[in-house]
Amino acid sequence: MGFAATKAVALSGVEGHVVDVEAHGHPGLPAFVVSGLPDAACAQAPDRIRAGTSTAGLALSMRRWTVNLSPAGLPKVGSGFDIAIAVALLGADGQLPGRLTRPVAHIGELGLDGSIRAVPGVLPMVLAAARSGVERIVVPTASAREACLVPGLRVHAVGDLTDLTRLYRTLSQGHEPQDRTPDRPPRGATRMPDLSDVAGQAEARAALEVAAAGQHHILLLGPPGAGKTMLAERLPGLLPGLRSTEALEVTGIHSVLGLLPEDGSLIEAPPFVAPHHGASMASVIGGGSGRVRPGAVSRAHRGVLFLDESPEFRRDVLDGLRQPLESGEVVIARAERHVRLPARFQMVMAANPCPCGAGFAKGRGCQCTPLARRSYFGKISGPLLDRIDLRVVLLPLTRADLGDSAGESSADVAARVAGARERQRRRLRATPWAVNADVPGAHLREGALRLSAEVTRDLDRAMDTGTLTLRGYDRCLRVAWTLADLAGRDRPLRADASFALTLRAPSGMAA
Repeated sequence: MGFAATKAVALSGVEGHVVDVEAHGHPGLPAFVVSGLPDAACAQAPDRIRAGTSTAGLALSMRRWTVNLSPAGLPKVGSGFDIAIAVALLGADGQLPGRLTRPVAHIGELGLDGSIRAVPGVLPMVLAAARSGVERIVVPTASAREACLVPGLRVHAVGDLTDLTRLYRTLSQGHEPQDRTPDRPPRGATRMPDLSDVAGQAEARAALEVAAAGQHHILLLGPPGAGKTMLAERLPGLLPGLRSTEALEVTGIHSVLGLLPEDGSLIEAPPFVAPHHGASMASVIGGGSGRVRPGAVSRAHRGVLFLDESPEFRRDVLDGLRQPLESGEVVIARAERHVRLPARFQMVMAANPCPCGAGFAKGRGCQCTPLARRSYFGKISGPLLDRIDLRVVLLPLTRADLGDSAGESSADVAARVAGARERQRRRLRATPWAVNADVPGAHLREGALRLSAEVTRDLDRAMDTGTLTLRGYDRCLRVAWTLADLAGRDRPLRADASFALTLRAPSGMAA
């Protein structure tokens, strides 16, 4: 009778959980049982392990083998448990030193030829192992560079079971394996579209700078060809790069989805995600049957989510954005568990004024009926529209706009944005927030950040007349602080608050 244990990592959404893998063998009819809520792929591990170990010359004894994945109440999804199960079995069978396998975590899928293959989500798995105190982890060779992005633990890359047994043989002799850590690829300059390419639209460019400085959500309303998509695509180039912890979060999400850069490098620039307007709820918000996968809002975490032709999205998909816009996360509820997915993004919505797009055009009239116009833009519900800080109307371009000299480059605007972000960080350094868009309204209406009645006079009047909700009032305060930060002032002026109200409710749109 033999017993051995080791560790693996289970993924729930994009969050890893360390799992104890226990193997027990005793005399009886040959059998192989895996317990602990394995899904179909995990439950098929015995077939892969029998073939893989036999091919590698490490065939298991003919016993009744029982493998338990603990905690048993946590669903185990995928084939990433193969190597941990195989190591626990080989330890229980006396072919590996069981005393050495217990504190080590293992990630990878086992091939029938004994090879060890990569699985999605290695980075968040390794992060979870490091946080739980694991000091040594074994990963497939193809995932070594990704695993080495996490500091604080020893990463061993193995290509097959032969490499794995060689690793434990070296450890049992008291030697440390001479692993070669993959070189981190040199960081190349990321080329992004430049803001100077946008013709005209001075007001929209200014609003985009405000949105970048305070991380505010923005709606661009205008006819086709006015530059809405060009402006949205240039927003990431105005944003500061990701900090190390943020870069690990973003890279971990892309790892789960299998969307990492080919060189396995860390994603250090804010992502830009633009789902098609025919996308389903699961693809935008996240979800799925069985395995819960992140959606577009999670892929845009710490970056920009662009909804082009936003009225063409399904109404339920648009309303599903309301929770992540407020809380910065998506909660996917299932009968047996709740999965939380990070979704702190900056949203850019673009829309035509009507279905035909000629609402603002000169020289040709709009052919849409009043009912068609109302129903088209009415797909964006009032509660969702209330969460948009800036609403900008773009007019059709003229020949004069084409003849104007090129506007400021993204580098020039990004420098001002960086200065404004630094002022926000200094002002909010004693709080959990770093940008104006994250500051709760109550914090702005009370205490040291409360503005005088003279400064907020226009906002107060708009709220008294019912044209501004309390949520809209708070968002105007946040924009006013951003305007002051861009101007280098310590506190907003009445002109900043009034301009914030104008940016929120331009002519022809409700507050």
